[in-house]
Amino acid sequence: MSAQRPTPLRYRPHHFLCSLGYEGKGYSDHFTANMTAIVMGRLRARYGEGVIIEVVDRTDDICAPCPMRQEDLCSDQPKIAALDARHAAALGLEVGEKLTWGEALKRMQRRIHPDKLDEICTGCQWLELGVCKAALTRLHAAAPPP
Repeated sequence: MSAQRPTPLRYRPHHFLCSLGYEGKGYSDHFTANMTAIVMGRLRARYGEGVIIEVVDRTDDICAPCPMRQEDLCSDQPKIAALDARHAAALGLEVGEKLTWGEALKRMQRRIHPDKLDEICTGCQWLELGVCKAALTRLHAAAPPP
C-alpha cells in the first residue's frame, strides 16, 4: 500500500510572507488558532520545507476562519487583490502553481529585500508591527540559497 500524499495547502500570494513573519497574532481567536496550526504545525515543523503549497486567487486555507471572509472572497477584496498582485509579481508566483515551502523560502530570500516590504505590503495592517521585515531580514542573514 502506498502512502497518501497530504493535500497541498492553498495560499493567496501575500500569505507566503505572512507565514514567514507570523508570531501568533490574528484577526480572531479562531483565525489565530488556524494560522498557528498551519504555520507552526506544518511549515515550521520538522520536514516543513517539504510541505506543498498551491497558489490560489481566492480565499485560502489561512482565510478559512477569517471574520472578513465572504464565501470565497474577502470583504475588502479590492485591497487584498492588489496586495496579492504585488506579492505574486515580487515572488514570481502564478495561480495554480505548486511549490514547496522550502522553495518559497528560497524565492523570498532571492527576490525580496526587506526594504521592499513597505511597497509590496502597502495597506497591510500588520506591516507596522515589523514582524515580516524582521523575519525576512533573518532569512537574508541565513546561508544563501543553493
